[in-house]
Amino acid sequence: MNPNGANEYLKAKVLTATPEQLQLMLFDGAVKFAEKAKLALVAKDYEQSYHNLSKAEKILLELNCSLRPKVAPDLCKNLAAIYTFCYRKLVEANTTRNVEAIDEVLTLLKYQRETWVLLMQQLSKAKAGAAAQSIAMPAPDERMEQRFKMSA
Repeated sequence: MNPNGANEYLKAKVLTATPEQLQLMLFDGAVKFAEKAKLALVAKDYEQSYHNLSKAEKILLELNCSLRPKVAPDLCKNLAAIYTFCYRKLVEANTTRNVEAIDEVLTLLKYQRETWVLLMQQLSKAKAGAAAQSIAMPAPDERMEQRFKMSA
């Protein structure tokens, strides 16, 4: 694949994404780079491990900076603590070459990602229900969703 084409595709994807999708992309990126760093660390490729851990660390900083404490102070405080913990564990993994620290972070990040996906699904259903009501159409229910899943 053409690297420039891939960059253009990613750029278009980011520029057209909703805030929720951007958040999911951040989780995906952090997981991807942490997993790559772990593989590099196991292979004793310390330079690649360093670069990938650094990328994951930057994403965690971005996640932390994107919090809006004015909207949900308690939630933001808890998320900031998780992101800070993960960041520190990645720094530890980078300085001590500790694979277990990366595993801890991966567990938390994958859990956060799955929680975010569930939240996005709930939000999507709520938006669909509201849109359906605005045009006097019945809101989606379980039977409708099952029919769509079976036909797809």
